[in-house]
Amino acid sequence: MQGNSNHADLRNKLEQLMIDTGASFVGFSNVCEKLPERLRKYPYAITFGIRLSDAIIDEIDNKPTITYFNHYRSVNALIDQIALRALLNLQENGYNAYTIGASQSDPGAAEPYSGVFPHKTGAVLSGMGWIGKNGLFIHKDLGPRVRLGTILTDAEITCDNIVMESKCSACNRCVDACPAMALTGNMWTHGAPRDALVDAKACSEYMNSNFKHIGRGSVCGICIKVCPHRMKEIQIR
Repeated sequence: MQGNSNHADLRNKLEQLMIDTGASFVGFSNVCEKLPERLRKYPYAITFGIRLSDAIIDEIDNKPTITYFNHYRSVNALIDQIALRALLNLQENGYNAYTIGASQSDPGAAEPYSGVFPHKTGAVLSGMGWIGKNGLFIHKDLGPRVRLGTILTDAEITCDNIVMESKCSACNRCVDACPAMALTGNMWTHGAPRDALVDAKACSEYMNSNFKHIGRGSVCGICIKVCPHRMKEIQIR
């Protein structure tokens, strides 16, 4: 019982530290089976996110804005700082930790247009939301208007690994709005491959070809803007 109490105490302290340093939400999961072999010594994932500005997202129409690009970069920088603070705290308490960059892309990855570990995997296993038809993580309360960060650690943390089902139902707003026609319209199920939902190559190449003058072709945001899942109080207005 003492061990479980210590694990819960560590979880609570980490969550409070990350909220205090800027995170909007924090979740925990065991991702050992989802990790590449070299990272399985850090089986627990701490997934956190920052809510994006509705005012900035709402300005997106048929292309991203320079304001959105700047916001995207600023939020990524904050995510990396929060992750670093949590890593240092874990190390100070005798644990090992490994941070995953906010906007990671590994040219040597087995799957093109991917990174070391998908933030969405930890987010889903933590029970905080699902993957939308746009291929993005949809937070149960905030929708897709979030950016994610991940810390992997060997600190044993209490977690349940309860996976939510998709709540996209028959909605196809993101599919219809995607200028790259990169979305299949398929409903996500846990364990489904990325290409069942989105053609990452088509998405990336369209951004690079059409939005080079806005954020060097690295952002779009249209599928985020049109998604009806967002803060509940905004929907009520």
